[in-house]
Amino acid sequence: MTIQWHFQNVRDVGILRISGYLGDAAAPRFGGAVRWALARCEGPLVLDLTSLTGWSDDGREAVRTAVELFTAEGRPLEFAAAPEGADGLGATASHADITTALRAHRIPAADRDAAPEWHTTGWSAPPRS
Repeated sequence: MTIQWHFQNVRDVGILRISGYLGDAAAPRFGGAVRWALARCEGPLVLDLTSLTGWSDDGREAVRTAVELFTAEGRPLEFAAAPEGADGLGATASHADITTALRAHRIPAADRDAAPEWHTTGWSAPPRS
């Protein structure tokens, strides 16, 4: 099984939601999603890991690489609902959930609900928090 992703750009804050297992086979797809997000928002990226079912060492390394990519562009990458093992990956902030992350950026839920969405064809939308 590979990961699925969902992206929104809300007020120049990117929200990239990942579902599934982030292992070595899924790392290239994850990297593509991160580059997609980098090209489509000008501000920080919030990586929502609420629906991540697990990750391997290679998956954690892919996340570290994503943080480094955003850092190299002078932009922060933040976590929402980061699983155990996310400490030390270099995120500029870690939020309990996506709602808390959006509040930190002063983005009302209505703005997120109205923002355009892009996602993989296998994306099955989990409930929004």
